[in-house]
Amino acid sequence: MYQFMTDFANPIDAFYLSQPDSYRACLMAVRDIILTLDIGIKQEWRYGMPFFTWHGKRFCYLWVHRTYRQPYIGFVDGYRMQHPVLLQEDRKRMKIMLLDQTQDLPLDTLKLVLEQAIALLKKT
Repeated sequence: MYQFMTDFANPIDAFYLSQPDSYRACLMAVRDIILTLDIGIKQEWRYGMPFFTWHGKRFCYLWVHRTYRQPYIGFVDGYRMQHPVLLQEDRKRMKIMLLDQTQDLPLDTLKLVLEQAIALLKKT
């Protein structure tokens, strides 16, 4: 897998393409949803992962949970967010939303949580 990842100049593309098929499809679909939510959202490579900013402010990131083996969205200021799908676990600041790669994405819930995160950024 390491050689496969080094074949790409862009680490963001390498991240998505190096994921197993089921994770890749889910992560790429969520990426597209995030990027079309607001024109101020940009994707960057930060902290060794695909990271999203909203008008330069840290917003969220995509990763795969080691224990649950599920893709998730991590919200930077998740501690300020309230929604039953968000998990804090042992994190102080972040909360995550697990995504079941074997099911259809919960689009309404996903958009609601993303919009809540953007609303918090607008207040800061």
